[in-house]
Amino acid sequence: MTPRPHFFGYGSLVNRSTHDFAEAHPAKARGWRRTWCLTGHRDHAFLSVVRDAATTIEGLMAHVPGGNWTALDTREAGYARIRACDDVDHAVADPVEVAIYSVVPGRWPMKERMPILLSYLDVVVQGFLHEFGEAGAQRFFETTDGWEVGIVNDRAVPLYPRHRVLSAEEQAFVDGAIAVRKLRIETL
Repeated sequence: MTPRPHFFGYGSLVNRSTHDFAEAHPAKARGWRRTWCLTGHRDHAFLSVVRDAATTIEGLMAHVPGGNWTALDTREAGYARIRACDDVDHAVADPVEVAIYSVVPGRWPMKERMPILLSYLDVVVQGFLHEFGEAGAQRFFETTDGWEVGIVNDRAVPLYPRHRVLSAEEQAFVDGAIAVRKLRIETL
């Protein structure tokens, strides 16, 4: 049987409302850690992954219908699609090929100051809350590096193209996680 193509999403792709990949399942990627990435490809920090033997991250693994990677590759412009079959633990019974998107170090020129958009962080955390509960959302924060770039509060005028409105409980969770970690937040 030919392996079916899948991707492992670890950031905004965990939030099912940001995509239409219907066949998605919770999964874990061993040997990877998230990091906020600063490059000249975007105007804000964005999530990537780096190899880290000591870390396992949660996310969603989703089937790419017909093996048509075009739309996903466009959405993930700036990333390289990397084969990660041996790293991903999942419950899919069929043979699968799994890819993970990661920024290749040195591929894009670095920018000096690029904070995390709160509207982007909101989308990611909302996905983790829905898929893995509060404990899973806490693990997202714990298995992600690069927080020192700071966060800009753009909730009133979201700059992230796939922003979502959070419930009062979801917003309180995000704000509380930021406060507990004493992350720097500034207004637009």
